[in-house]
This record gives sequence, C-alpha cells and structure tokens, in this order.
Amino acid sequence: MPLLPTVSGSLGRTADVAGGLSPEAWEAVALSLKVSFWAMLASLPLGIAVALLLARGSFPGRQLLNGVVHLPLILPPVVTGYLLLLAFGRRGPVGAFLYDTFGITFAFNWKGAALAAAIMAFPLMVRAIRLSIEAVDSGLEEAAATLGAGRLRVFATITLPLILPGIIAGAILAFAKAMGEFGATITFVSNIPGQTQTLPSAVYTFLQVPGAEVQAAILVGISICLAMGALLASELLARRVRRRMEGQ
Repeated sequence: MPLLPTVSGSLGRTADVAGGLSPEAWEAVALSLKVSFWAMLASLPLGIAVALLLARGSFPGRQLLNGVVHLPLILPPVVTGYLLLLAFGRRGPVGAFLYDTFGITFAFNWKGAALAAAIMAFPLMVRAIRLSIEAVDSGLEEAAATLGAGRLRVFATITLPLILPGIIAGAILAFAKAMGEFGATITFVSNIPGQTQTLPSAVYTFLQVPGAEVQAAILVGISICLAMGALLASELLARRVRRRMEGQ
C-alpha cells in the first residue's frame, strides 16, 4: 500500500509552519485520544470479568486463558496486527460476517485502530484488576454471604468498592498504552491521514520527511505529556478512592 508518499506530502507542508503543528498533525492527536478512549471503555467490562475468572476461578483451561490474555505482550505487535487483519479484514471470517450482517468494517478504519489498541492494552488492564481482586480479604465476602447476601450483591457492595482503585489504575494504564500503540495499528489499519493516522503513526511519518524533525519532536513531547498525565491521574484517583474507603 503506497500510502507513505501521500502522507509524507501532506505532513511535509507542516515544515513551513514555524513553531506549531499543521491541522493534520492535530487531527492525529485527536484521533489518538478518541481511539484510546474507546479502546479502554469497550474492553473494561471484559477486563473485569476476565480478571475475576483468573483471580477466583478454578476451571479446566484456566492457564490457557491466562496465556491467551497475555499473548499480546509476548508476540511482536506486527504479528498481532497481521492476525487481526486475517480475522477482521473484509475477507476474514469475523470481518466478512460483521460486514455482511451489520455493515461494520474494522480494517483500515478508526474502529480497527481502537480494536488493535484494546487488544494490546488488555493484558495490562487485566493484570492491574486481577492483583486488586487477589488483595481483597475473602473473609469480608464470606461474612456478607453468611448474612444472606447473594453473589451479585456481595460483588456490588463488597468486592467492587474494594477493587475500584485497581479498576481505575487498569483503565488509565490501558488508555496510556493504547495512546502509544503503533505496530499492530499500522499493520491492521495502515496510516491514512484523518482516518487511521494516530499520534505514533504521525511521528513515524514526520521522521520520513526531511526537515520535519521539529514537528516530530513536538508530537513526541505531546505523547510524553499525555502518557505521564494519564499515569499520574491513575495514581491520584486510586489514592483518593482508597482514602475515601478507609475513612468510611
């Protein structure tokens, strides 16, 4: 897909913009925020469920599930993106079904970028929530159960409030990871300005354009600030929730 010359020509015009970024570059930043938000939000319910299964479940295939969940951390991101393209591409088994039945397309679409980012960030989210669940005193849940509370009520009133700091940390960590995802995203949805070009893809493209190093450095700075801001927000929110729970 000879997209780089077109993209380079578009971003190459930013070299004439002194001390700032072009609309195309800001569009990449905005798209990254959009992709990361939906990647985090869509995967959070599944992340909580999988973390509960791994932390409390005892069933055949538990270790296999654990391995599958953490596989994106081990595989090269390009391999993950290629597997997504095979499965969710227009001719892939899942992609063809979704397109023919619902008209939904993931490949070469921002939704595909969100899917790739969610899969790459999912292990970090699950791990943070799982550690929080394993730290919960099971005696509190057992005491609530002996008083007649059902499983759903025990989870809603005991378990969920106790693991909330871990959920917040996992969600924001996944958001930060999704913001920096590059390999799987560019393999699955390519690098189309205004459609699938995220912040890391824009940085990569700037580095291919002579004289655009300043714009690349600005985007790198924005990326660092967003990542650090997300991590600090995660820590502050988790501490605030923990203090509020301790004060009750």
